[in-house]
Amino acid sequence: MTLARRTFALLLAGLWLGVLASGIGAVYCRYRARELFIHLEQLRRKRDDLDVQWHQLQLEESAWSTHALIESVAERKLHMRMPAPGQIVVVRP
Repeated sequence: MTLARRTFALLLAGLWLGVLASGIGAVYCRYRARELFIHLEQLRRKRDDLDVQWHQLQLEESAWSTHALIESVAERKLHMRMPAPGQIVVVRP
């Protein structure tokens, strides 16, 4: 086998391995992209669920912090009452 023929055979084998490696790399990249996309969608669903929960908690907090509800709980559970106007002392710095 001549040197030119041997060089051509090595070059052809090298190119064939390069094409094969490139194909395997493309398949792996597509597989990995699909995995990452699935993970991204799961994270988006979780974010949306947490967002809904956050809004529900904000509504609950606003309901619990209304003045009428606080006054009602103070009267019923703590037996508190509004002081008479003469009992109110204003403290100024």
